[in-house]
Amino acid sequence: MVRSWMGCGNGAMRLLLLAAALFLAACGPALAQTDEIQVYDATIAAPGVFNLTWHNNYTPSGRTVPDFPGAIVPQHALNGVPEWAYGVSDWMEAGLYLPLYSVTGDGAVRFNGFKLRALFVRPDAAEQPFFYGINFEFSYNTPHWEQHRYSQEIRPIVGWHIGRLDVIVNPILDNDWEGFGRLDFAPAARLAWHWSKIWATAMEEYADFGPVDHFHTPRAQSQQLFGVFDYNGKVSVEGGLGFGLTPASDHRVVKLIVSWDLN
Repeated sequence: MVRSWMGCGNGAMRLLLLAAALFLAACGPALAQTDEIQVYDATIAAPGVFNLTWHNNYTPSGRTVPDFPGAIVPQHALNGVPEWAYGVSDWMEAGLYLPLYSVTGDGAVRFNGFKLRALFVRPDAAEQPFFYGINFEFSYNTPHWEQHRYSQEIRPIVGWHIGRLDVIVNPILDNDWEGFGRLDFAPAARLAWHWSKIWATAMEEYADFGPVDHFHTPRAQSQQLFGVFDYNGKVSVEGGLGFGLTPASDHRVVKLIVSWDLN
């Protein structure tokens, strides 16, 4: 969900897609298939409110070899999922991702299990100069999506609202239940500027260092930098174009996220 910036006056709406030639520190192994490309900002649905967020991403130029036998080839693949969320309280949101789906480059449609989510945050995070939270996801995976039938994401959220500027970090750990040393460190970060109450642009980075007990070598590492726009009206829209910054990365990825409250 996209946060509206509350401190701006009215004015001309501006849409600016950032594409920065910024090379950050080396990151982890090649990015696996993903249904959700998003940095969490600790904003949740109000208590008693149902929200639907529809995630989609498409890889027009990417890896042509599967990550493991039987996996979906990223090149020309479309991945997505509807995310159903409910505001349990002012500090908790529950969510269900269903159905996860992929459309491969040859047009085949595959479904990819489901995910359950519990998100705990500082109340009224959008209005706090400093905000934080933690998200837990539990996934049931099909063999072409991941090598492990069950997996988990642990996503801490730390951020600052500095006037019109947002600085947000999600130091994510992916868990395949193979021990602490096999936790995969896959951080994401966002730097956003709010031009008005409903328009913002941002730069986002998505990385994957690999297992915490042994990071992958730089040649096997992947990193993607996204230029993003946000529109936050009755229906919120987030779109972006990602650029691979290492040889193992998908070269170009397009994402689109649409979100609205159902009641």
